Amino acid sequence: MRNSTPRPGKSGRPAKRAAPRGRPPRKAGSSYHHGDLRHAMLVAAGALIEEEGVDGLSLRECARRAGVSHGAPAHHFGDVRGLLTALAAQSFEMLVTYMDRYEAAAAPDAFAQLIANGQAYVAFALAHPGRFRLMFRSEWVDRDDAALRTAGGAAYGRLQRHIAAVGAAAGADAPGQDAKAAFAWAIVHGLASLALDSQLCGPDAAHRAPQAARLMQAFSTFMRPGIEGRAAMGSKLVDARTRRTSRTTSPRNN
Repeated sequence: MRNSTPRPGKSGRPAKRAAPRGRPPRKAGSSYHHGDLRHAMLVAAGALIEEEGVDGLSLRECARRAGVSHGAPAHHFGDVRGLLTALAAQSFEMLVTYMDRYEAAAAPDAFAQLIANGQAYVAFALAHPGRFRLMFRSEWVDRDDAALRTAGGAAYGRLQRHIAAVGAAAGADAPGQDAKAAFAWAIVHGLASLALDSQLCGPDAAHRAPQAARLMQAFSTFMRPGIEGRAAMGSKLVDARTRRTSRTTSPRNN
């Protein structure tokens, strides 16, 4: 058997293999594997839209912040409208996450869940004003985009289900649920928009959220009879009494 002891002056460790020629070393952070570029661009766009608004957003600046060449994002988004559309879809998904959190912390009854849904909507708007404004501006996004339609539909569908649950709990008829959902959305969206523009809840940003939450609670008190259908049922009772009264006082009965 040959002696395996290394010769004097020779290292016992195997020699390192030379790197193959023709392949330059990869710099850290110089490229993104599949899926990372899109995520990095959305992160950059989300930060930029909160800082500068939509007018200050460009593919070139987002690419710079993401650490890629300015032509790289075209593969995922095509143009800046494509990027804004993807960002709007992501923002609706974030809104649903807010709804999950607020509803989980609220009482389990149907009306408390509806109010929590509205409070989540306003809280999201105040926390992400750039995203919130983007989500509802048709001139900035492609409304026919499938991902955007799905994400927006999920958020609005949550409101519709809460409206239906409140009506069912109160024993109201199903007709009119769509109109009630549209009305509730208009109220909450208006509150969020006015609060963002300092037209409601005061100019101090630190106090807007709690003041908006209190207003949301007050609005809910005013809206509750209509959403539950009690106002409609009350009008039916009034009509029935009026008809009975008219019959008993009719000249035919005198």
